[in-house]
Amino acid sequence: MPWPRLARAEDGAPTVLRVQKRTLEVNRKAATVFGVSQPNGTIGLVTQVGSRFRVQLDNQSGEPTLMHWHGLKPPYQQDGVPEISGPLIPSGATEHYDFPLAYSGTFWMHSHQGLQEQNLLDAPLIIHESKRPADEQEIVVMLHDFTFRAPTEILADLRKSAPPATGMDMGDMKMGGMRSMQGMPMDLNDIAFDAFLANDRTLGDPDVIRVEPGGQVLLRIINGAAASNFMVDLRPLSASLVAVDGHAVKPVPGSGFPIAMAQRLDLRLTLPKDEGAYPLFAVLEGERKRTGIILATARGKVGRLADSAAAKAPTLGFDFEHRLRAVVPLVAKVADRSHDVELTGSMEKYDWGINGASYGNDKPLMVATGERVEITMTNKTMMSHPMHTHGHFFQVVALNDKRFAGAVRDVVLVPPMNTVTIAFDADNPGRWVFHCHNLYHMESGMMTTIRYQGI
Repeated sequence: MPWPRLARAEDGAPTVLRVQKRTLEVNRKAATVFGVSQPNGTIGLVTQVGSRFRVQLDNQSGEPTLMHWHGLKPPYQQDGVPEISGPLIPSGATEHYDFPLAYSGTFWMHSHQGLQEQNLLDAPLIIHESKRPADEQEIVVMLHDFTFRAPTEILADLRKSAPPATGMDMGDMKMGGMRSMQGMPMDLNDIAFDAFLANDRTLGDPDVIRVEPGGQVLLRIINGAAASNFMVDLRPLSASLVAVDGHAVKPVPGSGFPIAMAQRLDLRLTLPKDEGAYPLFAVLEGERKRTGIILATARGKVGRLADSAAAKAPTLGFDFEHRLRAVVPLVAKVADRSHDVELTGSMEKYDWGINGASYGNDKPLMVATGERVEITMTNKTMMSHPMHTHGHFFQVVALNDKRFAGAVRDVVLVPPMNTVTIAFDADNPGRWVFHCHNLYHMESGMMTTIRYQGI
């Protein structure tokens, strides 16, 4: 299936998206996964700012589902969270969506039903600016962690296993892999995945994208992994980071960029003027395993690439987040309301929650329309948590005790025993989920709601 490089949604008739089962070959073995594509086979959707998001979602998957438009600000009834936004879409049924698109950027869509996201029920969602560089080639890269096992089986094993502090290998499941972060032990990569994918492919059969010598490229990288963070490695090329989670940042140059679960990176680069082939790797946090794509000119020679890096990728902390500054920050304002939140749980029982309570036993975070709201999240666990707000984007305004005007985002990583403060304007009344985007943590309870008074 083609990835969304040229296809656009029209502003008139709704764009049809079909949720279907498909067969994917991974490491020479067939697997049945989900797919979200248009009738012409194009995966996902590309549209333009200022238009309306008019989508007809046809569920042909054989299972009930519901689609979340990650990073967008729809009416809450169209946000795609079962029991909060609305009912599941039965197989064979259709749902319609219609709301304005006020800002551009790199976003994505994914199921919020059970563990369907692990089986690739997601796709890119790109909103173009009204004017774009005519000579810039746009390339979408979507990352996944992949398993041949049923996600429900993985979660059951996580819940029944009690890993020792040093970690151990339990067949297909690696539990409690310990790493060190600034001298402090932490748990990393509690699932041993069978493969890591970039645009549905491994490095054994990578996506090769043809580029022009000396060409300008915009890479839109989406981490659609269910439980994996990565370090993007462009070497020997370098790029400028120009946006995170669809929101512009002051350019940050480099060859390596961390990307947590559900985050997005927009990278601008200029290719060498000579013919050649240039790999883009995504290396698993704390390990050597990697996936990637290849940018190759017409006569560039594409060689075989190992699926292991020469060295382990670092663990993700605050070093990168400290460097980010929003191009359009929130208007400076004292918070009208503040919430202190503890991220709680453990690997031993695989029970995760917010303020000591799992979803269903949680206490909503109340806000009122028009307020500036701050949420301070303190991670009391030994695993990092990528925290996501629905229906709003936020600005990172403090890391531990250091306040600053950081990036505007919709997902921020909170490392073990660290604190992040985010600020947002309560400008989209409704009931919105606030959760960890590690799928297995969310499904095990690390979710609550942000609720507007009177809704």
